[in-house]
Parts: sequence; C-alpha cells; structure tokens
Amino acid sequence: MKRLLALTAILMAGASPTMAQEVLNVYNWSDYIAEDTIAKFEAETGIKVNYDVYDGNETLEAKLLAGNSGYDVVVPTSNFLQRQIAAGIYMSLDKSKLPNLANMDPDLMKQAAAYDPDNEHSVIYMWGTSGIGYNEEKVAERLGDDAPTDSWSLIFDPEYASKLADCGITLLDSPTDVLPSALAYLGLDGTSTSQEDLQKAADLIQSVRPYIRYFHSSQYINDLANGDVCVSLGFSGDVFIAAARAEEADNGNTIAYTVPKEGAIQWFDMMAIPADAPNPEAAYKWINFIMDPQITADITNYVWYANANKASMPMVDPEVSGNPAIFPPPEVLAKLFPQVVYGPQMDRFMTRAWTTIKTGQ
Repeated sequence: MKRLLALTAILMAGASPTMAQEVLNVYNWSDYIAEDTIAKFEAETGIKVNYDVYDGNETLEAKLLAGNSGYDVVVPTSNFLQRQIAAGIYMSLDKSKLPNLANMDPDLMKQAAAYDPDNEHSVIYMWGTSGIGYNEEKVAERLGDDAPTDSWSLIFDPEYASKLADCGITLLDSPTDVLPSALAYLGLDGTSTSQEDLQKAADLIQSVRPYIRYFHSSQYINDLANGDVCVSLGFSGDVFIAAARAEEADNGNTIAYTVPKEGAIQWFDMMAIPADAPNPEAAYKWINFIMDPQITADITNYVWYANANKASMPMVDPEVSGNPAIFPPPEVLAKLFPQVVYGPQMDRFMTRAWTTIKTGQ
C-alpha cells in the first residue's frame, strides 16, 4: 500500500496542474463585434478565443485557398462564399448543433440561400449596404445645401468630386463593391457581368481618379470620424461607427450615411466553418452563441449593422432598428441589388482594371 501511494504521488507530481485550455480561432471583419461578446462566450463555455480581423474579402480568400488557415470560423461575404463553396472550402453544417437557428428571419435566410442553397454551409452574421458616408458640414461648405448627397454623383461626377478633393474622397479597396456602384450610377445593371459594361464603370472611376485620396476598406472609419476625409464609399455599419465616434468626441463633425437613389449593393456576411477547421465543435458553439437573441442584439447595438435574427429585434435599440439606412424600408430595399459571383475570366479583367485605377495609369 505504501508503494502504491508513493507511485500515485509521483504520477500526480509529474502531471500538468491543469488541462490545456480548449481554443477557438475566429477570423472576422474589423470593427464588427461588441466589446463584451468574446468575454461572454469564454465565460459561458470555458473556450479561449483567438480573434483575428481583416478588412477585405480578398485577404480572407487568399488565406482559405492556401489551405491550413488554422481558423475555425470565418465570415465571408455572400458572393465570395458562393465561389468558395464550389472550391470545397467549407464543411456542411450539422444543423442539429445549432438550435438557435430557430431565431433567424426565414425571409432573409431565403435571400442568403441564393448564394448557399438551403443555407447548407453558412448562417447570416450581419447584413448591410455599400453606400455613401459623408461629413455634412464639409460637403455643404463646398457644394452648398443642395449637394447631391442622395446620389452616386457626389463621388462619380467630376464636377462634384473635384470640389471635394481637398477634404478627401475615399473608395473601398474592393472592385466587387465599387464597380457595381459605378454601374448603378451609369443607369446600367449593377449585377452585370458584361465586360463592356464593367469597362464603362472602370472608365467612369478613372475620370474621378485624380480626386480620390486613397483606396482602403477600414481606414475611412476613423478618418471620417476625425474629419480627415469628407466622403467615403463605404459599408453602412462602418459609417455609423464613424458617426458615433465623431459624436462621442464632440469634434464638430457630423457624419451621415445614404443609400444612393440610383441603387446600391445589399450584402450578407456569413458565418462558416472551414473544411479543415482544427476545432469544429467549438465553431458550432460559437455560431450558436452568436445567434442567441441578446448576443445578436448587443452586436447590432454596438456596430450598427442590421442582423437577420428576428428574435433579437425587441432588444435592438430603437435608434438602430428605426434607422431606415440600417434596416431599410420597402422603398429603399427596392433599390438594392445583390452582389455578383464573377467567373475566372471576369475576375482577371476586374483585377487588371482595378490595378489600373488604383495606380492612376
């Protein structure tokens, strides 16, 4: 007995004092989660979250296509998701592990199913539009009170863009957002995959290229808030984050957002699990946790992006839920068009056109 007790003591002394903590690796867009979401998940599950961010679908796609990204949950936009599904990037979801799917709005999930039939691989995280964020005071100073803030002409008409260049115009570093927006301004189909149409859009952007300060998909948030730029083609929620930061700083900048009258992109950001995810079981717990009505509402209240969680709406701040630029009414929804999945040939064309635009050549 003494020998047995001694052996047990030796084994216990050599053992690790604690088991290795389970880890979940999440890759999401920047400025896109409530301040306490991760802490609440860790407290509820005991799972440690490594949370990395990106500001462009192209960055995410490059990591996924390279393989062994190490991520358990990623959040691609719907059009990128569609072609990544075709490439076998994602696992099919076991919906029995996602009971909170019952909280999701069936109409919005049906719209998202256009990119992922039967929502087999993905769940909506947030959704929004790509429109115009602008500094009310600085635009009025240069264009007067009748400035066309409800139109893409604010950016794509050289008459206006030239007068705004000194206070700063920015575009998303995303041809799949900017070129379709230019198509809408031209009165063409924003979902066109015609090279002729897209060349017209590229030529239009080239005409205002001298007045564009930079191309970036997240820098404009702080720059709008601080008054360093005055007009940005940006994502709806990002512009509202900029507006909130300007208001909090009380710096004299009033930031507004508009869905242009010519039409704008409606997009869905989707939670999905890579096929080679190291910890898919933790990924299911994360996705289900995000679909908890209170958690979804907390995120929407913080980032000012629309969600697809019907059960969360009573908990969403009325200032957010009642904002037509965030949760558009039918007349605005009618102006929106989906993002397009382009084929390899058109991808190459758009990449070349975008490089030409950015370099100003």
